[in-house]
Amino acid sequence: MATKKEREQQREHARLLFMQGEPQKSIAEKVGVSAQTITKWVADGGWEQSRAASNITRPELVNKLLNSINVLLEDLAADPSPEKTAAAADKLVKMSATIERLDKKTSVVDVIEVFMAFSKWLQYRMSFDPNVTPELLRTINHYHDLFISEKLKESF
Repeated sequence: MATKKEREQQREHARLLFMQGEPQKSIAEKVGVSAQTITKWVADGGWEQSRAASNITRPELVNKLLNSINVLLEDLAADPSPEKTAAAADKLVKMSATIERLDKKTSVVDVIEVFMAFSKWLQYRMSFDPNVTPELLRTINHYHDLFISEKLKESF
């Protein structure tokens, strides 16, 4: 039976693998726990939401908004009634403002992207750098999570 500290190390290792897109069954084998344990950790820790947030980039968000604007303009061209025009204008203003904010401001998505890249780099370094330990990775990830939580409260 693993100690509490060993179990936490397994959990953190599993979380890192999950965030990198590793399948749950593979994670269970690599970490040495059951697939059910991984499923529970994913659900309890909100890992799906974290991974989803880390996988969308600013350019993807801008492209989605631009596609939405295009659809809106096509609908408006097909039916330029005053009611539709007023509603479309309001939506266009809001979408344009969102795109402008995305272009000017660092978002939580950007921060998560940088943290994920840094974590991957540290994992690579761990294979040959004795100073990079699982405990160091856990500590860094803990502070990454705290930073993101605080920034979300401030709403960037």
